[in-house]
Amino acid sequence: MSGARRFSLLVNPVSGGGAAPGAVVPVARLLRDAGAEVEVTYSPGPKAIAKLVATAVARGDVVVSVGGDGMLSSVAGQVSAGGGLLGLIPAGRGNDFARMLGVPDDPEQVARILLEAEPSAVDLIEVTTPSGEKVQVAGSVYVGVDARAAEIVDGARWLPRKLQYPYAAVRALASFRPVQMQVSLDGERRSLGVATVVAANSGFYGSGMKIAPDAVVDDGRLDVVMIAAANKLDLIRSLPKVYEGEHVHLDEVTVLRGQELVLAADRAVAVGGDGEPLGLLSPGDELRIAIRPGALNVLK
Repeated sequence: MSGARRFSLLVNPVSGGGAAPGAVVPVARLLRDAGAEVEVTYSPGPKAIAKLVATAVARGDVVVSVGGDGMLSSVAGQVSAGGGLLGLIPAGRGNDFARMLGVPDDPEQVARILLEAEPSAVDLIEVTTPSGEKVQVAGSVYVGVDARAAEIVDGARWLPRKLQYPYAAVRALASFRPVQMQVSLDGERRSLGVATVVAANSGFYGSGMKIAPDAVVDDGRLDVVMIAAANKLDLIRSLPKVYEGEHVHLDEVTVLRGQELVLAADRAVAVGGDGEPLGLLSPGDELRIAIRPGALNVLK
């Protein structure tokens, strides 16, 4: 192993139900043992993170996200903006972007990747909210029932981690009302009643659900998965298919690919990205979701 790189490890202390602080210790030790200079900071909040990332990138450090997908997305946009290099220590509940990149959770393997891997350019998703705010997301953005499921997950910490997402999905589907969505992908428009629309860069979301089985993180395209409104019981019964990516063969599922997606809805509907709430899409507003090809350099 080479110790030529410097590292700034940014830790979300609540990721994975508090698992992140424990996950960072062995990796930091291995990096230091290899001769690397390592700085560990526990997340003081989004505004402070932006400043920490900017300082680390300017210093030439590899910025390492220690947490889950939400933490990674909050850091990735800042690293991209500064032209920096991102590393991952998976320590959240889902770790779906790490899963997509093939980054393991074994400390020795993670340390070897951080020390020795060559940078790879991957795409990011840029969301423009109705208010004009731009948000960077690494894995996927979703509008509909899965955004509601993400909210339920946050209140299901009393369950074993493996059960939290399936429980939340069933709860969300049981109570969700379909939404009529106006969908425009690269200018091609359609209208349909949906349970959800997912714009995916990564194939995985929801702790291992293979929502977009053919997605590639460096192809410069969004995989847009639209699940039409259907019988709730049928949707619940089809959930196991999502883990294998077999749901895309159902009649209710349409998969499209493109670079810019614009969504409008007939009623207020929740929007989420990588496990984090992104607000509401209200009637009369538009949500723009675009791919940024090769926007982020990452170690994997």
